[in-house]
Amino acid sequence: MSTGQTVLLGAIAGVTIFLGLPVGRMRSQSRTLRCFLNGVSAGILVFLLFDILEHATEPLEEAVAEKAWGHLAAVGLLYVAGLGFGLIGLVYAGRLWRRRGARAVSLGPGAMAVVEAPDRGRAEALRVGMSIATGIGLHNFSEGLAIGQAAHANEVSLALLLVIGFALHNGTEGFGIVGPLAAAGERASWGWLVAAGLIAGGPTFLGTIVGTTFSSDLVFVAFLALAAGAILYVIGELFAAGRRLSWETTLWGVFAGFAVGLATELVLVAAGA
Repeated sequence: MSTGQTVLLGAIAGVTIFLGLPVGRMRSQSRTLRCFLNGVSAGILVFLLFDILEHATEPLEEAVAEKAWGHLAAVGLLYVAGLGFGLIGLVYAGRLWRRRGARAVSLGPGAMAVVEAPDRGRAEALRVGMSIATGIGLHNFSEGLAIGQAAHANEVSLALLLVIGFALHNGTEGFGIVGPLAAAGERASWGWLVAAGLIAGGPTFLGTIVGTTFSSDLVFVAFLALAAGAILYVIGELFAAGRRLSWETTLWGVFAGFAVGLATELVLVAAGA
């Protein structure tokens, strides 16, 4: 398989992220529906978190089994550091985002400041959505690495199966990005949706290019750990919003979202990837 064909496969796997993003243009008046969609988004991410941690831990287990203590130390350090940076880093990034948003919408005292609350609500929904896109993008970079490495090893059938499976996953992840917007009753601009899609899906393409040149457990684990930390942070944000709306409806949405994620994973396993 040529490099050009491999890169094209990576692009196909990443572009399906845009399939679920148009939901971000929907503005529902139903509180129950908005809460359910928020839960579905969280459920997809919960499943994705389990999947990421499973794959990120495999190199550590292999190092222990092979008694490769030096490699274990290096991989373990990246695992812990990546998880911590992905999780805690978004806390400080969120604070910075909120401060900038507050300065942007604070127009003055008295009646002029009335616009601040709704504008803050919209900014918060956009911030959480973009945080989800960032976490998914880090994860998708590792997926691109897998595609590139399979093609580089001339395992064409495996590379094709990975593309199909990751494309299915990315289709559902696109909806996960816009779940917070649906929950807040906000409509994202087309420009924001395109940017979120590029941030989340573009790394699949980039990872594929990198994967065709070299293979590294260290890079693989680092990006998975970063993704896990970022997604864990966002799940907390979505659960907090769900409790404010309706915890019962949120949990039904989480169940539905988790089931969707599991179904796409089983399709991938059934295909033999």
